[in-house]
Amino acid sequence: MLFAVLFTDKPDHGALRTEHLQSHIEWVDQHKDKVLVAGSLRHEPNDIPKGGLWVVEAESKQAVLELLKTDPFYIRGLRQSVEVLHWSKALQHHKALV
Repeated sequence: MLFAVLFTDKPDHGALRTEHLQSHIEWVDQHKDKVLVAGSLRHEPNDIPKGGLWVVEAESKQAVLELLKTDPFYIRGLRQSVEVLHWSKALQHHKALV
């Protein structure tokens, strides 16, 4: 199953994000078989990120929740909230490279 995972970061925690960014990126790369797409969300290109978005392939929502609990950003307390939504990809034959 596919899931969209929306993260909102705690306000004024940009320094914490910067401090743990490299370990977070390494973690995402280590889980690329499940975390298919990942990236930060911001209002403007040069703003400090407000959160993030992942597309995850997993057996269940519970599996996604267990996975994200091992992410350095989650462990270090950056995340204010997390929403895991089932995602139904339209046009299954369309492949997207980002």
